[in-house]
Amino acid sequence: MTPSQGKDSIIFIDGASSGNPGPGGWGALILTAQDRVVELGGGANPVTNNQMELLAALRALERLEEIAPNGAVDVYTDSKYLIEGVTKWIFGWQKNGWKTKEGKPVANSDIWVRLNEVHFRRKKRAPVRWNHVPGHSGVAGNERVDEIAVAFSKGRDPYLYDGTLKDYSLSDLRDTAKSAPMAVKKKKKDGPAYSYLSLVNGKAMRHSTWSECENRVKGMTAAKYRKTLSAEDEQAILEEWGVRNFK
Repeated sequence: MTPSQGKDSIIFIDGASSGNPGPGGWGALILTAQDRVVELGGGANPVTNNQMELLAALRALERLEEIAPNGAVDVYTDSKYLIEGVTKWIFGWQKNGWKTKEGKPVANSDIWVRLNEVHFRRKKRAPVRWNHVPGHSGVAGNERVDEIAVAFSKGRDPYLYDGTLKDYSLSDLRDTAKSAPMAVKKKKKDGPAYSYLSLVNGKAMRHSTWSECENRVKGMTAAKYRKTLSAEDEQAILEEWGVRNFK
């Protein structure tokens, strides 16, 4: 039985930034079907958290093409923006010439275009599955890429491992990846609102209460409104709407 038999490659990715935009970093952790572990990371300034999330995904998939070009891949990330974008929104963006439904340029389209290309190449050969992991939920791979991303965002140059799984500090990485869906189930899918968003005539507004949001959209035929659960959730919705700034 070969080491890769019955195994898929695994990728953990994360991005971080201070100031949003501000100094940022990204981290990625690859475990190939052949049990090779490769850590990646980098930094830039000024950048947004979303830019770093996308760059982490791009760099990880590019590196995987070099070291393990075949086989299915499970990608784990705490970014709903990335998952929604790569599995849903991107098809409409392509059709519209990389513009949103409102006709505005897609944010971070330069990275999205390159990510879409490498993702499409991989999907032609084998499945690429995108899995959401709640941040800081104890999933070892997610915690490690967060450490890498934060280190680079602070101007540090962390040690990046490249070697066999048996010699890696997280030797049970494959098992902890399998437990990631349980972390999602344990985390409430609903909860107290972080904010309420409304979109009227292409202009977004943040509200602290539902009644404020409701008053703005009431009677408006083209209005949109959503409850958000976190700052990341809020940003993902704004990106979905093609809006970058509040009114």
